[in-house]
Amino acid sequence: MTTATMMRPRTSSPDVPLRQVALLVETRTASSRDILRGIGRYVREHGRWALVHEHQTAERTLPQWMNEWRGDGIIARVPDAGTARTIAAMGIPTVDVLGESEAEGTPVIRVDDHGIARLAADHLLERGFRHFGFFGLAGRNWSDRRRAAFQECLARSGHNLAVYEQSSEYRLRVSWEFRESRIADWIRHLPKPAGVLVCSDQVGLDFLEACHQAGVAVPDEVAVIGVDNDEAFCEIGNPSLSSIWPSHTQVGYQAAALLDRMMKGESAPKSATLIPPGEIKIRQSSDVLAIDDPSIARAIHLIRANACSGLGVDEVAGKIGLSRSVLQRRFRQILGKTVHDEILGAKLKRACQLLVETDFQLVEVAEQCGFRHQEYMGVVFRERLKQTPAEYRRNAKQGTRPADHLQT
Repeated sequence: MTTATMMRPRTSSPDVPLRQVALLVETRTASSRDILRGIGRYVREHGRWALVHEHQTAERTLPQWMNEWRGDGIIARVPDAGTARTIAAMGIPTVDVLGESEAEGTPVIRVDDHGIARLAADHLLERGFRHFGFFGLAGRNWSDRRRAAFQECLARSGHNLAVYEQSSEYRLRVSWEFRESRIADWIRHLPKPAGVLVCSDQVGLDFLEACHQAGVAVPDEVAVIGVDNDEAFCEIGNPSLSSIWPSHTQVGYQAAALLDRMMKGESAPKSATLIPPGEIKIRQSSDVLAIDDPSIARAIHLIRANACSGLGVDEVAGKIGLSRSVLQRRFRQILGKTVHDEILGAKLKRACQLLVETDFQLVEVAEQCGFRHQEYMGVVFRERLKQTPAEYRRNAKQGTRPADHLQT
């Protein structure tokens, strides 16, 4: 029988009433553990809560002790509409940190699946891929969202997406060998070289093994990106699996903040709150350039290493031994953009990193990234990210943005 654990964080305000909060978040995945870390950080900073944590809540039923429990709030990964209705009937303020049930009336804070897909698409497009695949779990709305958003991002660049999905029920019903053989057949028929987004790191291991069965080299023929940056799964992959970190810690932190406000009488938001993803942890499975032209491959390496040092188009052309016009023409043919676009993109990526990871003033960020002045950096941010550098820093550190806002 599962045992609940209690934690009473220390606080400097003993007069504030102690609130009983149940955490129905399993610990079997890295994403769930990160959510719990975020909740814990919020409680240490703000709360006077007694946390009752249910260790095994991956099942689609609530623990029996909740039938008698009379607490003040719940943070849960709600797996389906039935569980959502059962929790709602308890009349206790609840925040869902999964968003799979999409039950009306239960506020949701979840990762931004569109942002995750955009990061994957940008990563693979930057490496020169022109063929793409998605391997997902059919009928899981978070996987469906990632697939649809990945397809949308690629379509804007003029590319199609091949899709292969298996349902959770299918994966339980058939043997591992049969499942792997079906995935391998799909991989063999992918146009190559291809960049593939897998919906999560857990299924990423299946995909990497299927690549071996298909006799397809990773990353040279197929580059693979997972989601969750679950280091245990990523590092045992062969090769190690690149993965997107979806900022689940911020999901937990913001869920606790919202529940705190709800327990104080504030109304819950009507739409889901989306937490933008962090970064891609690049490992062997996608650390490759899918560019047949060695001159353009050298140009990209040169730009990414030196863009912030004042590198210009003429200097790139000179160093790789091409005329400016030939370089520009081949760059457009292969990558669909200009050399200047690539230089500007590398500067922008570095600026985003400095805005999140440092407390540099904007003028210093601009200087470090090779922008002529702070105002020009602002123009680039507004054109490409639809926000100012200051807004980018604030949004990234707060970890929230409304559900209907999509970065481009």
